[in-house]
Amino acid sequence: MEYKNFILIKLLLLLLHYLSLFCASQDFDFFYFVQQWPGSYCDTQKNCCYPTSGKPDADFGIHGLWPNYNDGSYPSNCDPSNPFNPSQISDLRSSLQNNWPTLACPSGDGMTFWSHEWNKHGTCSESVLKQHDYFEAALSLRQKANILKALTSAGIEPNGGSYSLSSIKGAIKDAIGYTPFIECNVDSSGNSQLYQVYLCVNNSGSDFIECSVFPHGKCGSEIEFPSF
Repeated sequence: MEYKNFILIKLLLLLLHYLSLFCASQDFDFFYFVQQWPGSYCDTQKNCCYPTSGKPDADFGIHGLWPNYNDGSYPSNCDPSNPFNPSQISDLRSSLQNNWPTLACPSGDGMTFWSHEWNKHGTCSESVLKQHDYFEAALSLRQKANILKALTSAGIEPNGGSYSLSSIKGAIKDAIGYTPFIECNVDSSGNSQLYQVYLCVNNSGSDFIECSVFPHGKCGSEIEFPSF
């Protein structure tokens, strides 16, 4: 009898564990995959600090992979019982430093940035992506969406010049096949700068999709593309 009670308790605990994971990993409709231009980030923050690994390449870096709902809202901080664990991404660290660098001050090795992104956004995708899978998916999407190459191939260079919003969106859509949302910041002179590029991703995190739900905010008709 005692053995049967022990087995029953173990089964109940296991069931509670899976129920807790199910509740923590909320359903969602799609992801935003967001890439950020470092030159504009530094203007937005009025300062930036290079990572301890050195100055990043003058290229778009990953900001995040964010679960979202079709009504424009989004889940966040879904599973505090499963915080970021650096050991789970040790094999990805070099690639993350190259493709997902931190520019926040004081200088860091990226762990604080990645921890924030996992805890706030990644834990809400646990139903499809565990921690290693989450970061691996973002890196894979980064390889599929080379924003800088798309722009420079269309003659849009990060040289401080101004380009039309329509030409920037068109260059990205032509190269990647999907419509982006462009987020701008405003520099000290009041000019719009190319800051972040959003692309929508299916809820498995595997590929881009078209979607009509984008963040609020707009850019001017002419956008500067500052150097870095």
